[in-house]
Amino acid sequence: MGEITGRQVFAVTAGAFAVIIGVNVLMAYKAISTFPGVEVKNSYVASQQFEANRTAQDALGWTLTPSYAPEGGLRLTFTDAEGLPVPVRELTVLVGRTTSTTADQKPQFVREAGAYLAPVTLAPGKWMLQVTAEAEDGTPFQQRLDLLVKG
Repeated sequence: MGEITGRQVFAVTAGAFAVIIGVNVLMAYKAISTFPGVEVKNSYVASQQFEANRTAQDALGWTLTPSYAPEGGLRLTFTDAEGLPVPVRELTVLVGRTTSTTADQKPQFVREAGAYLAPVTLAPGKWMLQVTAEAEDGTPFQQRLDLLVKG
């Protein structure tokens, strides 16, 4: 093997840094292009209403339990402090992946036997549910849940 020259050392070092910089640029582009980044339009206004909404929601005493079966779809069960089913008004659910908005969907739920059912097909993996509902007295209920679909 021949002697290593300064030009060879420079070429290897420059090549290594070019690969590192190229990967960093690609990862930054992918991170920015696949995540919307905005949760609320005005965080100050949202923070002013947060505590009041949380107190009212806690006073409801509700528990939300999601379940999924490929043949039955998505099932949401709202129960009160005694474990009894609770009717809700204006149920809106965003189902999607935590890392991308491409699979987002807003299924229509139907109340059946004390639970809310929607015919949804979900691929295996981790899903996020952003649930927004309203109690019969008008109290808002919001919850974000993770759902693991086994494949």
